Amino acid sequence: MAWIYLLIAGLMEISWAVALKLSDGFTRPVVSIFTIVLLVLSFIFLSFALKTIAVGTGYAVWTGIGAVGTAIIGMLVLGEPASFIKIFCISLIVAGIIGINLFSR
Repeated sequence: MAWIYLLIAGLMEISWAVALKLSDGFTRPVVSIFTIVLLVLSFIFLSFALKTIAVGTGYAVWTGIGAVGTAIIGMLVLGEPASFIKIFCISLIVAGIIGINLFSR
């Protein structure tokens, strides 16, 4: 169950990061509140996961999910530039997340 909590926390991290961009520097009140709620939920689910997952592993996977997901949404939805090197580096993060999962058990 801890890994499911960690996945949810990672998805919430992606969500709050994108919402943070859409909040336009916290100048849009509804989106700003939504951002804060998502941020809190992300931390709550991370804390549930860290009850059984080692903190180094959990934090690395959580930030990795957030970084990769946010970068992909940025390129696909928000019109941020995509390049071969950027995609290659994102794939290295994914490889690291997979490696941590394979060798942390």
